[in-house]
Parts: sequence; C-alpha cells; structure tokens
Amino acid sequence: MIGIFKTNISTLRDKQAVVTAIAGQFRPTACTIDLEDCDKVLRVVCQQLEENQVIAFVRSLGYQCANLD
Repeated sequence: MIGIFKTNISTLRDKQAVVTAIAGQFRPTACTIDLEDCDKVLRVVCQQLEENQVIAFVRSLGYQCANLD
C-alpha cells in the first residue's frame, strides 16, 4: 500500500529525522519526502499501512500531516 501525505517538513535535517523515525516505526519498503513540492509530500510504501497511524505518528513528532487529496 502507498500512503501519500501533505506535510510541513521543510528542511533536510527534518526530512532525515522523519524518514528515520518512520523507518523505525513502520518498516516501510520506501519512504520519501519531496521538499521541493509546495505540499512537502511524504510518500510511504508499506505492505500493511494504516494511514491514520502515519498521520498521528508524524504529528507526534511535531509536524503537520494530512492525506493528500
């Protein structure tokens, strides 16, 4: 399953921290954040993905996160 989210992650340091945290929590196949996109798109590929859990987790790290419609 692929989850695509809008975030406010804006620096390379924050990107690295969030990707590392997500990798430890969810064990995704892939996890990327596009800092050049205006929506700072977070893409998480995981065999079993609960989008609400990803949103809650990213928010717990202090960032905004929502499903990208």
